[in-house]
Amino acid sequence: MSQSPPPPPENPLALLEAQVKASSAWIQPLRREIARYLIGQSALVDRLLISLLVKGHILLEGAPGLAKTLALKTLASLVNAQFHRIQFTPDMLPADIVGTQIYDPREAQFRVKHGPVFANFILADEINRAPAKVQSALLEAMQEKQVTIGEQSFPLPSPFFVLATQNPLEQEGTYPLPEAQLDRFMMKVIIDYPTEEEEMQVLDLAGTTDEMPVPQAMVSLEAIQQARKVVNALHLDEKVKRYIVRLVHATRRPDDFAVPLGPYIRVGASPRATINLALAARAHAFLEGRAYVTPHDVKTIAMDVLRHRVTVTYEAEAEGMSSEQVISRLLNELPVP
Repeated sequence: MSQSPPPPPENPLALLEAQVKASSAWIQPLRREIARYLIGQSALVDRLLISLLVKGHILLEGAPGLAKTLALKTLASLVNAQFHRIQFTPDMLPADIVGTQIYDPREAQFRVKHGPVFANFILADEINRAPAKVQSALLEAMQEKQVTIGEQSFPLPSPFFVLATQNPLEQEGTYPLPEAQLDRFMMKVIIDYPTEEEEMQVLDLAGTTDEMPVPQAMVSLEAIQQARKVVNALHLDEKVKRYIVRLVHATRRPDDFAVPLGPYIRVGASPRATINLALAARAHAFLEGRAYVTPHDVKTIAMDVLRHRVTVTYEAEAEGMSSEQVISRLLNELPVP
């Protein structure tokens, strides 16, 4: 009696694709629901989801009135997360962010009062209006995922996501973030005004004194945690890894890669950019429903990951060349695997 042949080995990539399909089922319904409240900001929504999936933070630059607060508040409502908005001002103190100790005379002891940073989603509005100590207090919380009040350390909620905004139009009375603190943000996203058709939709949606309905939660925090595990498991080929590393190194020594931009770059991207670019590319592939990362994922997200990490020289500024133009040239001229 002949034995039946052994079953064929399971395809690891096929198994991973099935996991991606199962764990990303909430992505498209969430996008559609956000689009009911937020018109024409699909790229911003994708960046928010990418950062949420890989525990990153976003610095958002745009003129007033472009629905920055609405975007994060809507996302927080849809994933059943706690949302706090912090308006940064020049007279703030670090305790206004993280909290402080308050003396209780009835019990003759100090008790800890947590600050607004203890939430899942933080909107740090106009972060460049606050002095350096206050900026550092928030950025330390972003990096360490905890804060220290007195002699005690307190973990922050999970997930913990910061969307910091700054107004590009007003520079008077601001404290620009130094390069070392800018590097803490996974991405710097720049949003522009809506198109004419999009603004017509905005008018139809919000051109009334009636209160907009509050979005109802449709995604659990557990589903996001599960999606994070799958994102970490996505296949990142050695050639794509090498492309990421070469792209970041090209921001430091472009002439080594036959791109004559050396005189225009003062500071290149840090190793944190390499890590964040790989993480963001994985999350982008996940949003696209793929179990593997392609150079397209890297190129799609590279500008947002690198623009705030590359500083141009005075010579570049004199010739009207920005960090975005430098990065675009590197993306166009560096060989793609």
